[in-house]
Amino acid sequence: MNQETTERLLHLPPVRHASGHDIRYRGITVDDMTFLSRLYRSTREGELSRTPWDEPEKQAFIDMQFSAQHGHYQKHYPDALWLIIEQEKQRIGRLYLERWDSEHRIIDIALMPETRGQGIGGAILKDLMEDAAADGGKGIGIHVEKENPAMSLYRRLGFKVVEDKGVYDLLRWTPAA
Repeated sequence: MNQETTERLLHLPPVRHASGHDIRYRGITVDDMTFLSRLYRSTREGELSRTPWDEPEKQAFIDMQFSAQHGHYQKHYPDALWLIIEQEKQRIGRLYLERWDSEHRIIDIALMPETRGQGIGGAILKDLMEDAAADGGKGIGIHVEKENPAMSLYRRLGFKVVEDKGVYDLLRWTPAA
C-alpha cells in the first residue's frame, strides 16, 4: 500500500487550519518510539526539575512512565489513530484520537517545546472540532492536567470542564446547535 492509500484508510484528521503551519499527519511506527519518548519527557520537565534525581534517574523514570502510558493507551483505546504530527516533514508532536459513536476523544496531543505557542495547537484543535461537528454534530472530549499551560487555549476554544478527575479535568467541547 502506498502512503496515500494508507492515509485514506486511517481517515486522518483534516488540516484545513493546520495546513497554514505546513502540518500533516502520519501513523506512528516503531522508528518513532525514541522521538515519542523525548516528546513525553518534554511534557514532564517541570516535574523532573523539582526532583533531587540525577540525569540517569530522571531518564529511567521517564522510560518507565512512557512505556506504562503507551501500553495503557494501546490497551484501552485499540481503535484509536496513533499519529505523528509533522511540520515540513519534521516530527513535532503526537495526536492520539479515537472517534466514538458519542464523541471524538483526544487521548493525547502534545507538541515539542520549540513549536508551542505558535498557533499550531489551536489550528489542530479547530480542525478536530470541525471534523467532529461534521461527523453528526459530535463533540470532543479530552482529559487535561489542571496545571497544563494549554488549559487557557482549550477554554478560549469553548471547552468546558465536565468532570473533576483530581489532577485532571475532563473537558468537553460541543458544537453550537
